[in-house]
Amino acid sequence: MNEFRIHPQLLADCHRLGRLPATHLLLHRNAALPWFILVPETQVLDLLDLDPAPLGLILNDCARVCAYIKADLGLPRVNLAAIGNLVPQLHLHLVGRAPGDACWPAPVWGHLPPGPAYGAERLGELVAGLVRHCALRAPAFTSGP
Repeated sequence: MNEFRIHPQLLADCHRLGRLPATHLLLHRNAALPWFILVPETQVLDLLDLDPAPLGLILNDCARVCAYIKADLGLPRVNLAAIGNLVPQLHLHLVGRAPGDACWPAPVWGHLPPGPAYGAERLGELVAGLVRHCALRAPAFTSGP
């Protein structure tokens, strides 16, 4: 059996925040928008090819992070995408959006300007909120692979 690994491009673009019940939780390095990426441990490449049980668990993780974005971060919209054109490994994007944000009303892909990086203090605050709201485990964030 192969050891599960998160695709190197995801690790290069994101901070590793920890584990949710069915996925690994990452945070895009660009702090212009709260952009979370959930990576399930599966060899399946397309979300809708999953069996119902794991699909339900993964969607539950998405719902937890969505609720966190809305309640704790105060954003009214969350965009969900499962795009695997550049990174073939199954991963789900959850992006908090609000009118007037860095890309509004365009999608983030191709429209996100270079933004600030997350500082250690802000990362710690986000992890603490995710632990409380989403049952995040292993909340030691890392900055790289």
